[in-house]
Amino acid sequence: MSGKRWLFLCSLLAVLSMAFSACGSQNGQSTNGTIIVKLFFHSGQGPERSALNATLNAFNAANQNIKVKAVELPTGSYNQQVNAAALARQLPCLLDFDGPNLYNYAWSSYLIPLEKYVSASMKADFLPSIIQQGTYNGHLYSLGQFDSGLSFYAKKKDLQEAGVRIPTINRPWTLDELNSALARLKKLPGIQYPLNLSMSVPGEWYTYAFSPFLQSFGGDLINRQTYQTATGVLNGSDAVAAMTWFQELFKQGYVNVKPAITDDFIAGNAALSWGGHWNYPDYKALGTNLLLLPAPDLGKGARTGMGSWNWGITSSCANPDAAWKVLNFILSPGEIKRMTDANGAVPARKSVIANAPLYAPHGPLRVFVEQLENGIAVPRPATPAYPAITTAFATAIANISIGANVQSELNSATQAIDQNIKDNNGYPIK
Repeated sequence: MSGKRWLFLCSLLAVLSMAFSACGSQNGQSTNGTIIVKLFFHSGQGPERSALNATLNAFNAANQNIKVKAVELPTGSYNQQVNAAALARQLPCLLDFDGPNLYNYAWSSYLIPLEKYVSASMKADFLPSIIQQGTYNGHLYSLGQFDSGLSFYAKKKDLQEAGVRIPTINRPWTLDELNSALARLKKLPGIQYPLNLSMSVPGEWYTYAFSPFLQSFGGDLINRQTYQTATGVLNGSDAVAAMTWFQELFKQGYVNVKPAITDDFIAGNAALSWGGHWNYPDYKALGTNLLLLPAPDLGKGARTGMGSWNWGITSSCANPDAAWKVLNFILSPGEIKRMTDANGAVPARKSVIANAPLYAPHGPLRVFVEQLENGIAVPRPATPAYPAITTAFATAIANISIGANVQSELNSATQAIDQNIKDNNGYPIK
């Protein structure tokens, strides 16, 4: 561990120690007959924080023998602070974490499986993508209140004027159709860059948003049969073809590699926008001119991203049964509705989706649900190596988008991933 990283972790430990002293030392232990259940959550959006606080207040008001003590941590350094707390043996009972971090947490023995608590009927009510995201090494470790996905937002008038077919889930755009659509849309008056890819949002966005293109070509981030190497997969012929096509989007002037903070789709400079539910509040002003189109099939099937923040019970908790009572309340249909009404995300439970105006049949964002239910959504790799995978791939994307050699960048990313796996002895199951 580098000196700088060690100093950073030490600083985090000091901060966490102060946070813990403010909310008591118990972690699932009983104090005067009341069980204290500590909880970490990321700061997130204001509406999400308010919804979670309302949920926890409702639980505390309804339960005399169990009380939740919540600690809010900054999103930007959340993962580091969780790891620091684990080193200090001060993890809370309940942990909020981004989907792909689950696998490293489970491998590191931070979490316990949830099978004993989740009934068959409860499990069946969750989207298959939520179950898939929460499963590692055959065990269910997490459940979330909401999911996500990617699709093309489009303007109906632009498609009609350019003579572009409106795709469906059962008949998405092919690679040739998408290329033709971009060429036609670029010729429309006022359209400078026909496709908005939000390139000003680097990091995890690059992996979440663009690995589906890789997968639709037949490539992937790692060999998912063994999870021991990315060689031949991330730098294989399908992946090279995918990323060569991706680079051409910039060379042809279809995508702005250096967009301003203002969304090109909102500004009217773009006809399509590759995005998720979080874009809808800004786009819905287009009214009936706004369309949500499914992910394209670039050769090996349509693919889209999925996954979001979810919850697990830590192995540090002295009373996991009490923690489950809290988590079960958080995951109840009423509290999921409270959260998804606040953040607009896809509700994690089918019973909530059925009555959600945005996602019920004929709702404006129904495409996201259909992609999650029909196997079009692909989870990020279920391996503890994911932090290394996303860093390597995002670096390659950043360089490829500005003209770097595609094969060389994918080779470098592959080497970095394989080296991380080797350094950790293949991440053997503990």
